[in-house]
Amino acid sequence: MSLNPIASGDAAWRVAVVGGGISGLAAAHRLTELSSAASRPIEVTLFEAGTRFGGVVGTREISGYCVELGADSFITNKPWALDLCRRLGLEHRLIPTEAAWRRALVLHKGKPVPVPEGFQLLTPTAIWPVLASSLFSPWGKLRIAAEYFLPRGKAGDDESLAHFVRRRFGREALERLVQPLVGGIYTSDPEKLSLRATMPRFLDFEKSYGSVIRGLRRQANRHQAAPTDDSGARYSLFATLAGGIGELIDVLAQRVRDRAMMHLQTAVESLLPDSEGARFGVVCPDRVARRFDAIVIALPAYRAADLIASFAGRAAQRLREIDYASTAIVVSGHKLTDVRHPLDAFGLVVPAVERRHILAVSFTSRKFSGRAPAGCVQLRTFVGGAMQPELMDLSDDEILGLVRRELSSLLGVAGQPDFELIARWNRAMPQYHLGHLDRVAQITSDLARFPGLALAGNAYAGVGLPDCIRSGELAAERVAVWLEHLSPSTNG
Repeated sequence: MSLNPIASGDAAWRVAVVGGGISGLAAAHRLTELSSAASRPIEVTLFEAGTRFGGVVGTREISGYCVELGADSFITNKPWALDLCRRLGLEHRLIPTEAAWRRALVLHKGKPVPVPEGFQLLTPTAIWPVLASSLFSPWGKLRIAAEYFLPRGKAGDDESLAHFVRRRFGREALERLVQPLVGGIYTSDPEKLSLRATMPRFLDFEKSYGSVIRGLRRQANRHQAAPTDDSGARYSLFATLAGGIGELIDVLAQRVRDRAMMHLQTAVESLLPDSEGARFGVVCPDRVARRFDAIVIALPAYRAADLIASFAGRAAQRLREIDYASTAIVVSGHKLTDVRHPLDAFGLVVPAVERRHILAVSFTSRKFSGRAPAGCVQLRTFVGGAMQPELMDLSDDEILGLVRRELSSLLGVAGQPDFELIARWNRAMPQYHLGHLDRVAQITSDLARFPGLALAGNAYAGVGLPDCIRSGELAAERVAVWLEHLSPSTNG
C-alpha cells in the first residue's frame, strides 16, 4: 500500500497512532474529539499492520450464534467503556447480564459446585455462605473466618496475590477458589501476580481496617447495600452490546474513519525522532519517512520496544521485561439436550490443583441474551495461560479434541456441536508481575524526554476493555497537551 507524504504548508498538527486495536482506536477517536477544541486542527493517521481493526476483539455470526472471539463484555463500575458507548450513540444497544443465572461455578474434586454467594475474587462479604460451602474443609473454613481477627501484616510496597491470600485466608482459599477466579481474568501465575498492580483495594483494606473482610463490610455499608447477589466477579456489573463487542469496534472505527486517515496492512517499521526529540519520522514498508508532531504507540509492550529501541534503549529493555501469556479460546454451539449439566450459572472456573487441561468455561448464552438460538447454548472454553503454556504447542485439532473431552467429562456435553472454532491469542495477555507499577513508572520516566510520544494498551494500567479505552484516551490527551507547545510541521 502506498501512502502519500505529508503535504507542506498545512497548519494542522499531525499525530500518528500506531496500532488499530481498541486502545489505538480509542486514542484516534479521542484525538478527533479534541481537534475541534484545539487552537489548530489535529490531523490523525492510524496505522494497523493487520487486515482488520479491533485487535483481539471481534464478533462473528455463525448459524444463529453471536460469537465473540475475544472479550465478550465489560465491567461498568469502570466508566470508560460505558462513556465511550454513550458518546458513540450506542447506549440504547447496551444489554445487562441475565439475572436468572448470576452465579459462578468452580470445579471441586471433579464436580462443578457454586462459588459461595458474595465472594469477591479474594474474600467473602459474608461468612455464612463460606461455612455452608462444600469447597473447604472445616479447618479451611475456620482459617477464612479467622481473617477478621488477624493483625495487619507488615506494610510493603508490593506483594504477590498468592502470598497475600495465604497470609490472610489460608492455602485452601487460594488453591480452591481465588486462583481460578483471578486466573480467569489475568491468566496468571498467582505466585508472580502483583496485587498492588491488579487489586490494590484489598491491600488498602488491610492497611485501613486491619482486615479485608472488615473493609469490604465497611465499604458495603457506605454504599448501603452489600453485593451479596453475585458470586465471583459481581456479574451484575457487566454489560455488552446487543450485537456483540464487535459492534463497538465497528462504530468506533467508522467514527474514526470519518475524521481521520486509516491504513490497514501498513506496519510501522521504525520511528525517527528529530534532534530535539520533539517530532518523529514514521517509516513504513515503502521506506518513506513521514513527519508527525506526536506519536501514540498502541501496541503490545514487546512491539513498542522494537520501535523505540534505537533511541530509548533503557525504556525498550523495561518494556521487554513485561511478560506475556498466550491463550486459546474454543467456541462451540450445542443443543441443550446434548448437555447433561443444567448450566445454571454464567460459567465454570477450574483450579490448577484439579489438574485439568482447561482454565474455564463461559456459558456465554446464559450470560447474555441473543447469543444462541432457542434450545441451544454457546460455550467458550479457555486453554493455556501462564499456568499451562505447554498446551499452546498443541495443534488446533489437538486442542479441539482436548476441549471436547473436558466438556464431556465435566459438563456431560455429548453429540455433534452445531459449530466449533478456535481463536489463538499468542502473547496477548500481559502479566502484571511483582514490581509492575515501578516498572511502568520507570518506562514513563525514561520516555519523559520525548513528550510527543505516548504509550497505550493493556500492558500498563489494566487489562479490561474499559482500561484499554482509558489508556488510549489518556495517551491522546497527553499528546494533545504537548501539541499546544508546538508549531505544526511544515514539511513531509
